Amino acid sequence: MGNHPQGIGKKRFKIDLEPIGRRVEVEAGVNLLEAAQKAGVDLVASCGGIGLCGTCRVRVIQGEVTPPGLTEEEALDLQQISSGYRLACQTFPLSDVRLDIPPESLTAAQQLQIEGYEVAAQFDPAVSIIDLDLHEPDLDDLRSDLTRVNEYLAGRGFAPLQGELAQMAELSTFLRAHDWQARLVVRPWDGTSLFTAVFAPGSQVAGLAMDMGSTKLALYLVDLENGATLTRTGVMNPQIAYGEDVVSRIAFANKSAENLNLLQSRLVETINLALLEMCGQVGITVAQVVDVVAVGNTAMHHLFCGLPVQQLGAAPYVPVVSEPINARAREVGLRVADGAWLFLPNNIAGYVGADHVSALLATHAYAAQKTTVLVDIGTNTEISLTHQQRVYSCSTASGPAFEGAHIRDGMRAAAGAIDKVRITSQGVQPTTIADAAPVGICGSGILMAVSEMLSAGIIDERGVLNRADQRVRSNNGRAEFLLVPASSTGHGRDIVVTRKDVNEIQLAKGAIRAGINILLAEAGLSPQDVEEYIIAGAFGTYLDLNSAIHIGMFPAVPLERYRQVGNAAGVGAKQMLLSRRQRAEATRIVGRVHYIELTTYPAFTGTFVEAMYMKTG
Repeated sequence: MGNHPQGIGKKRFKIDLEPIGRRVEVEAGVNLLEAAQKAGVDLVASCGGIGLCGTCRVRVIQGEVTPPGLTEEEALDLQQISSGYRLACQTFPLSDVRLDIPPESLTAAQQLQIEGYEVAAQFDPAVSIIDLDLHEPDLDDLRSDLTRVNEYLAGRGFAPLQGELAQMAELSTFLRAHDWQARLVVRPWDGTSLFTAVFAPGSQVAGLAMDMGSTKLALYLVDLENGATLTRTGVMNPQIAYGEDVVSRIAFANKSAENLNLLQSRLVETINLALLEMCGQVGITVAQVVDVVAVGNTAMHHLFCGLPVQQLGAAPYVPVVSEPINARAREVGLRVADGAWLFLPNNIAGYVGADHVSALLATHAYAAQKTTVLVDIGTNTEISLTHQQRVYSCSTASGPAFEGAHIRDGMRAAAGAIDKVRITSQGVQPTTIADAAPVGICGSGILMAVSEMLSAGIIDERGVLNRADQRVRSNNGRAEFLLVPASSTGHGRDIVVTRKDVNEIQLAKGAIRAGINILLAEAGLSPQDVEEYIIAGAFGTYLDLNSAIHIGMFPAVPLERYRQVGNAAGVGAKQMLLSRRQRAEATRIVGRVHYIELTTYPAFTGTFVEAMYMKTG
């Protein structure tokens, strides 16, 4: 039934499946559904791949595929087809192809870190909830509706209400329909009470906090009456399909205004869908979400707001906005209460954004009395050193290797991903997420594998595989180490570690260690002078500290000096949602930061090259 290609010979094509981060090479004549299955990516295919159900939808981002046939034209509308959507079971590659897989087309969710170590902030949200109970107008009481509301507010210490004409109309109609009782939500601002929303008495009022990572989005739905977290979720950032790191996305956005709009709309669309699902879980509507706080690196911040990013792609890497942003949430397309506001805290610099400010806030690292290093690991890793009340910060391009990207058998953290590895005299002992048959290796797994290979003498300090070791084999003249044979995998292919894989880890860990070393040098300190190392971020939660120290990614200090705190940026965003004081504190943090631009730092190249060596120190 598929539109099978004819006459294209015995070519092989590379298929890049995002945001999963899996890549596979297939022969011509293999459709995209079969390619995904070979890569260990389970797409929904309710009809078994014969084109009847329309559930295996994917979006072709790059590359050439066969044109849509009648089956696809019946399942997809013209707008979807023109946007690149296809049925995987009916589509065959004609070149290397990059795919964007919508969440609804995946059978299994990925493991996304959204938890973090929390210290409660004083409850002081930016919105106030007032339960109105007004006297109904009569011939002896001819006060206007607004006067009636304002006098009620004044009696409770609130400034006069200010709103748009449509909001005044909504309030008047609502009061008459609910016997002059209502739950009014306002935002105290500059001597007024800004109209935010009006609900029936007793209605739940919620806020949304978001950490917009380059790879993953963490969302928290919070009760704004008591500060309780109602639900939370993590979803993949759909922008990955257009570039795995922010530099690639900046380049994509700079090609046209349409590309910039596409990155913004895809991000907001994903957030809106996730929020709709979260609200459904707790029995509220999206209109009951009245306040939003979002954090992200500077590029994500700008892309979310629809701000130009061209200036972030070239020196001196200056943001459009570094000050806090307060804007109507509807301006960026968020489907929440019409009067809801969006808050984004300060950015520090072009590559150290509000997410790192949020992590500093959540961990309180900026105010530590002891010498502290905070490492927030991601595709871009932000690092701060606090010493004698001064904060030194930098950003390192650690790349996507810790997300499983650029690794031959790499994948993101989903079922079947190898997440731990031990190499003993009995052989290789891997474990996988969900105890599923191995289909690839995620970031924590490849880091541990490299450390174990170093301990076992399979690689040396330079990262070169030891061809004299019988465990190292040759594949087309290239050395590789077998982790799992095809007979034990979930897709019937060997899972190996290559020299290139090791090099990707060297680049990532070298960038992080170079950043740490340069901050220490700026403060005149040695690694031993640091009293606490705080490791944050999704990958930072799952990495094995002993492995990271063994290969020199982190300094060799006693393990008790390390603390893994999870998604600190998300926790900080939630604190700012719940506390105006925390928002003000975030601004004060930025004023204390001494930012170091590593791209122009004289000693960076030498420090980076030295940090790439696989040695403890």
